[in-house]
Amino acid sequence: MSHERQGRRGGYNRGRYNRGRDDQDDRRHEHHETPDEKLKTAIIKLGEVDPIEELPRLESQIRDHVPRNIPNVSEALRIGVTEQPYKIPFYAALLRLLHNPSDLGGGDESPLGRLVLEDFWKGFQSYLDKVAWRETRLCIHFFAHLTVANLISAESMFSLLQSFTAVLDEFGVSPGRAKRAALCAGEGLMIAGPALKAHSPGNVDEIINAIQAYADTTSYAKWLVSPTTRISSHTIPHESTVELLDILLSSLVILNHSDFADTPTCIPQPYKTYPEIDADVLTPYDLPLVLVPPEVIELDSLSADSGEEAPVKKEEWPEFFIRLFPSDISPDTNSPAGYIVRTALLDIIEIFEVNRKECARLLLEYPKWNLPGTFKPKPGATAIVEPVAGKDWQLESTIIESVLGAYLIVPESPKKSIYYIALITELCKLSPSTVGPAVGKSIRKLYNSLSEGLDVEAARRFAEWFAVHMSNFGFQWVWKEWVPDLALPVQHPRRAFMRRAVEFEIRLSYHDRIMKTLPESMQGADAYTIAEQAPGPAYEYEDISNPHHDAAQAVLNLFRGRAKADDVIVHLDALKGTLETSEEGHVNVDALIRSIVVQSLLHIGSRSFSHFLNAIERYLPLLRNLASGGASSAGGSGNPEAKADILTAAAGFWKYNRQMVTIVFDKLMQYQIVDPTDVVAWTFLNGVVIGQLAELAGPMNLSAFEWDLLRGAIDKANGRVSIARRKVTVLRKDDDDARARVKARTDETMEVDPEPKEEEATEEPVVDNPALLTALKAVSSLTKEQKTALSRTLDGFVSCLAPSSTDPHPNPHARTVISEEAWNNRANWGRDEWNAWETWGWYRQFCRAYSPYLRTYATTLYTVSFAKFEHIKDPAADLLKMIWGVATGQET
Repeated sequence: MSHERQGRRGGYNRGRYNRGRDDQDDRRHEHHETPDEKLKTAIIKLGEVDPIEELPRLESQIRDHVPRNIPNVSEALRIGVTEQPYKIPFYAALLRLLHNPSDLGGGDESPLGRLVLEDFWKGFQSYLDKVAWRETRLCIHFFAHLTVANLISAESMFSLLQSFTAVLDEFGVSPGRAKRAALCAGEGLMIAGPALKAHSPGNVDEIINAIQAYADTTSYAKWLVSPTTRISSHTIPHESTVELLDILLSSLVILNHSDFADTPTCIPQPYKTYPEIDADVLTPYDLPLVLVPPEVIELDSLSADSGEEAPVKKEEWPEFFIRLFPSDISPDTNSPAGYIVRTALLDIIEIFEVNRKECARLLLEYPKWNLPGTFKPKPGATAIVEPVAGKDWQLESTIIESVLGAYLIVPESPKKSIYYIALITELCKLSPSTVGPAVGKSIRKLYNSLSEGLDVEAARRFAEWFAVHMSNFGFQWVWKEWVPDLALPVQHPRRAFMRRAVEFEIRLSYHDRIMKTLPESMQGADAYTIAEQAPGPAYEYEDISNPHHDAAQAVLNLFRGRAKADDVIVHLDALKGTLETSEEGHVNVDALIRSIVVQSLLHIGSRSFSHFLNAIERYLPLLRNLASGGASSAGGSGNPEAKADILTAAAGFWKYNRQMVTIVFDKLMQYQIVDPTDVVAWTFLNGVVIGQLAELAGPMNLSAFEWDLLRGAIDKANGRVSIARRKVTVLRKDDDDARARVKARTDETMEVDPEPKEEEATEEPVVDNPALLTALKAVSSLTKEQKTALSRTLDGFVSCLAPSSTDPHPNPHARTVISEEAWNNRANWGRDEWNAWETWGWYRQFCRAYSPYLRTYATTLYTVSFAKFEHIKDPAADLLKMIWGVATGQET
């Protein structure tokens, strides 16, 4: 008994001892912040409660910090300025406090704030040297505030801004570089305007005129990427969209007209509450002169023959944002206050991509960092702030408009689509009662704009967002609102949106559940909104009444028994002989065998994605044999007809699940059974036979599904070239290093023995690296494939939009829908007119999305596809060439 008690007591004591030891280990490994780190954190976290109240306390903390660590303080400011730009005015106020004369002490000692500013400039210079545009622009915001606070001289601030307007005059400056330089100069002028205008009105006009002159050169580019541009007119409707540089210029013109007297009503200036520093006591800091370095990506790119990777430029287009609300609900972006709010929210959205939850919280807290009265108070708020005339906007509507505006930028959103979708979901979770109504109004506004010319790519992303958002909130939507639109033509953008959104919802859930969310009038087959049956395989030879059922079953049994590929090929040769004797000649036996094999193989792999991959990988030799027309199991370049048959069989098997068609095509390209060019050619000939509308037949056209197939093929071709060039770059570097080592050894030998023997003096030549030669051949081959895929795509669009009498399935309305008269009569359009209109939209997207690649081969592609239109008056051909010219930089 006593022994048991002692045992238990001993166990308890051992446990207590072990826990104590663990606690000691935890304390030993616990990181304790150093005083410098604590100060740095305090600076970065400025304003967690109330920035105005915290500023004096933080100033004292910095002054009392011993030993003084200037680089630590300036680094904390750089982090705060570039990662929390909504705090910039308050960081400027902090630096103003650190310039107080009480810190001057005796002699010629500089104030603490001046020392921090000088060190901050070094960090700015490093951003500029790296051409880090966002960080550079936000630092200029900081300098602009300091100029208004009289801590930086107006003359040196002018010089800084003019160094960025000088970029706009560079020969051949890229649109992306020019846009960012214009934003740096324009936004800096907007903030520092009061001080700069008082110093030199002429210089202010010079900066505005420089930005205006550049903006005037981008009119064609704006026409191509405006999300609401009509193909029938060069006029851009400004009531529904705004372009970033345009609204910057309109804001600058308004401010300049008032001598920047309105700036304090647009931008917080907390430092203005402190007494001005006497220039006789402390001369404002002169910013050093700078030169904006050229971007590496704009240096002479390597030729395709070199095999090395030539960087592909992105973000080359003007940025248009869709307006969803009137100016009394969300900021009028053409006004200075509206521009400041919109760009501040966009900066938060961009910077906090790494943490969407934090981004959502900061967006909803943004009014704290802006001027009081800018936004309506939250429901139930105790503090009543008088609304400001021309403001008093709804915060949630402004945020949703900003997020969706960035999401719907064409040709490509700045961040991945899923980020914006997830961000809106987080906003709804944080404040469902206020964000939810704004989301609902946005959906209705975008839906209504579908019939007003909303860009096809923006419409595709809208459907994607709608479906994912509904999946996060129980698929609850008032579909009955859209029932009247079922009377519209089946290819009307609104009906196409409903069909696409429902298809996406089914992918995220299952058919029966989505069917139950729809009104009864949308559930019927004649509504063309939801498929009659759930997505699944359609094995053509499963029905015993099919004349080739037995032949297919024999092949299927071989696959089920995991027969070797060679054995299957032998069986197919025998089957071919049997079919040739039994058929009466009206059947293409080779195409039939390919269909049986591909559909049977997909039938084996239809149970799951893993089954599909295993089946494909097991029978790669068989598939390559089929793709080569049965010539050999090695495959090679393949037989175009055979590869088209393989794609047709795969598409037929998954005709009720278009997502799987895209996936199977991608895997067939990945395993090099078919080439990207084969997929492009197949899409233009056969794409319309897949999906709900297949039974309606009709002329050739492209919808979002066909575009997905084209995009997948082109991206595959471009990606292969990029990977191959990266491999060449690595191999070439290794080869150069090897040659350098050989040369170094030779030099050492010559120094040690200045008169080497004749046989020793003969240097063994360095042979070419076989791996490098192979990689260069691969680059050459893949580059040819890339050019062919792009050329075939361009040819396909030309055949669709300016068809000749010999083109298959021409759409007679491709030439008629591009006139202004036809667009104004769109209420009477039928299915074929809307088909043609959508195909024109996808051609625009092809040209602007792949413009960097098209420029590389512009002369060759133009000659091949457009030469036949020379000296021919054809409005469709003229429009095709105009869009092509704008995208490739030949039309300005």
